[in-house]
Amino acid sequence: MTPVTAFKPDCATTEAAIRAISLMDLTSLNDDDQDARILALCHQARTPVGNTAAVCIYPRFVGLARLTLAAQGTPEIKVATVVNFPHGDGDLSSVLAETRSALMDGADEIDLVIPWRALKAGDEAPARALVRGCKALCGTRVLKVIIESGELKSPALIRAASRLAIEEGADFIKTSTGKVAVNATPAACRVMLAAIAECGAQNRVGFKAAGGVKSAQEAGEYLAMAAAHFGDEWLVAGRFRFGASSLLDQLLVTLGEGKMSPATDHGY
Repeated sequence: MTPVTAFKPDCATTEAAIRAISLMDLTSLNDDDQDARILALCHQARTPVGNTAAVCIYPRFVGLARLTLAAQGTPEIKVATVVNFPHGDGDLSSVLAETRSALMDGADEIDLVIPWRALKAGDEAPARALVRGCKALCGTRVLKVIIESGELKSPALIRAASRLAIEEGADFIKTSTGKVAVNATPAACRVMLAAIAECGAQNRVGFKAAGGVKSAQEAGEYLAMAAAHFGDEWLVAGRFRFGASSLLDQLLVTLGEGKMSPATDHGY
C-alpha cells in the first residue's frame, strides 16, 4: 500500500496563505447570527500566524465586536459592517440613517451595496447619490462599495459600476455580497482592477474579492493579478481585501496551524 503523505505547500502557496490572512475581512452575515457566534468570530480573527484585517458583521453586532476585540488585545483589527445589504434596494434616506447609526456604534468600515438593478436598467443616478452620501458620512473611515459583479455579469456594466463608485468617493470597490449565485471571479477582478487603473486611483482606492475564494492557491491568483497591475507593495490591507468565512480554516490548514471544522461558510 502506498503511504499517504501530508500536503506540503510550496513557498509561494505559504506566502499567499500568510498574506491572505492579513488581508481578510473575516465574515459572518447570517440571519441567525447571535452574540456567541460573533464572539467566536472575533477570537478566530487572532490566529497563530497573524491577525485578520477586520471582522465583517451585521450592524447590530458592531458594539459587541469592538468591545471583544479590545478585550482580547487586538484593537487594531477593524470592525466592518454592511448597509443596504444584501439586496441593494433601500431608499437613500434609510440607507444613510443605517450608515450613520453604524458609524455612531463604532464601525471602522462600511460595506455598501449599490442599487445594481437600477444600474442594469441604465440609471446610474441612485448609485451615485448613495455612494456620495455614504462617503460624506464616513469621512476618513473606509467605505467599500459592493457592485454585485455576478449579477451585473457584463464587463461593461462591471466597469461602469466600478468607475462610478470610484468617482463618487469609494475607498474600495468590492465584487459581491456573497449572497448570490456568482460572487468573486478572476474575470470580474481583472475588470475592476483595470477600472482603478483607468481612473488613476490606485493610490486611494482598493479592491475586495468577496465570496468564492476557497484556498491559498485561489487567493494567490487574485494577489498575483493585483500585483501585476500595481506591484507587490499594493498588497496591503489598505488596498486589498478578501471577504471570507470558510477561507480562514483552509489557510490555517495549509500552514499547518489548524484542522478543517465542519461547514463554516457563513454567507461569504
